[in-house]
Amino acid sequence: MIPLIKVILQTIKVFIIFTGCTVLFYYGIMWISEEYQNYHRYDEPEGSAISVSNPVNQGNSTWFERLKLFYLNGE
Repeated sequence: MIPLIKVILQTIKVFIIFTGCTVLFYYGIMWISEEYQNYHRYDEPEGSAISVSNPVNQGNSTWFERLKLFYLNGE
């Protein structure tokens, strides 16, 4: 009878530890998600920002040249 009680207590202890770690992990993920949700990546840049891209002339380039440019630039 005593070994059965010890097994039940160990099972309850493992369950409580597992549940606590799961809740802690969940709230950690929610906190990180909320931090990045408020981060606006696509806002207008502030200060003296300049354009760094050169538009490619659409008129005299074929689809193959555009594809080649795509693979060469890695974009």
